[in-house]
Amino acid sequence: MFLEIHELKKGYGSGENRTEVLQGIDFTVNKGEICVLLGPSGSGKSTLLNIIGGIDTADSGYVSVNGEKTRDMSEKTLTRYRRKHLGYVFQMYNLIPNLNVKENIEVGAYLSDSPLDIDDLLHTLGLYEHRHKLPNQLSGGQQQRTSIGRAIVKNPDILLCDEPTGALDYHTSKEILKLIGDVNQKYGNTVIMVTHNDAIKNMADRVVKLRDGAIRKNYCNETKIAAEDLEW
Repeated sequence: MFLEIHELKKGYGSGENRTEVLQGIDFTVNKGEICVLLGPSGSGKSTLLNIIGGIDTADSGYVSVNGEKTRDMSEKTLTRYRRKHLGYVFQMYNLIPNLNVKENIEVGAYLSDSPLDIDDLLHTLGLYEHRHKLPNQLSGGQQQRTSIGRAIVKNPDILLCDEPTGALDYHTSKEILKLIGDVNQKYGNTVIMVTHNDAIKNMADRVVKLRDGAIRKNYCNETKIAAEDLEW
């Protein structure tokens, strides 16, 4: 099994003020799958994503990637794991304002031993003609494409997407979801995507529904819907 999440528990605070954010999360994801973590605000999905990404730590349980448990890694090994194996796409684009599109993507390439060809990736992203523009010269969708490019240029094993369409309009959201699907097919990265948008689950291989820190449903789609055909 490529990615295994086993009995993850996480809480904040103590005594009467303690809140259990994750209550024994347990599921697996195969290599190359798109997995959607679906749930309302406060369901624990972003906390779960941060633990998978090695940004946060669990109180108990573990995350295992290719048989390696992140909880057993030293800080140095965990930093290398994040740099070499993970790509992050957030709701806010976090681009470097004084670097152009190509340079922002190159920042990600520097972190990899075997980065993707940047010009080829720029064509895949539909950004080649905009490669010399600064972030403030781009639309929101183009900025998010650049953010995805920076994450994917490392050729990471896992692409972690936290509400990647949260700041975008309907049309642009579908474009970005299609791009994530295209990147998954072309490069074979495993995608873990957090969303509260119920329609997005239909483009996933695996759907994990969360509520109040627990899994309510965990299933695979027998037939996926292409991102451009999603409706909400």
